[in-house]
Amino acid sequence: MRHIRFRPPKGLQLGPMKGHSRAFFKLPEPLEQFGRRKHYSQDRKLGYSMEQMFDIAADVARYKEFVPWCIGSKVVRRIDERCNEVELTVGFPPIVERYVSTVTLVQPYLVKSVSSETRLFKQLISLWQFYAKDNDPPNTCNLSFSVMYEFQSPLHAAIASLFFEEVTSKMVTAFMKRARNLYGPPSMEM
Repeated sequence: MRHIRFRPPKGLQLGPMKGHSRAFFKLPEPLEQFGRRKHYSQDRKLGYSMEQMFDIAADVARYKEFVPWCIGSKVVRRIDERCNEVELTVGFPPIVERYVSTVTLVQPYLVKSVSSETRLFKQLISLWQFYAKDNDPPNTCNLSFSVMYEFQSPLHAAIASLFFEEVTSKMVTAFMKRARNLYGPPSMEM
């Protein structure tokens, strides 16, 4: 029996693999270009009061009724009068993910939701801010909405990159439709 000795190509050094690891499944380089963190923001004037819009954004338990791709939403526990832990289930079967967020409420100005280290997200932060200017007509407010996602998986990040702006824009539209259903037509068309 003859033994063949392997020799690395000239210029390639082989040695112990200290601190190296290899993933079982590695995505091709084109998927790595998408990055795992995405940010979206939108500012707009609304034909509803701060209180009305705050009530919709703060009522996380009802998100399953009107937020696109949200198929489950419930308050898991009340941390204090301004902070709740909520569980959301998102996706479209068979791809469904469940995660927990901490929601902070500052009535009627702010609804902030933070999720971290879930199976789907490294981090997910959404922020609804409502404010009025002195010269604004009655029953109107200004919205500053932002959302930042950082996915655990490069595959989820790549898929989200294809639909990210559409999904977040549809979220804001869903809240506007909810306001119309609950409170009637806006005080002014935007």
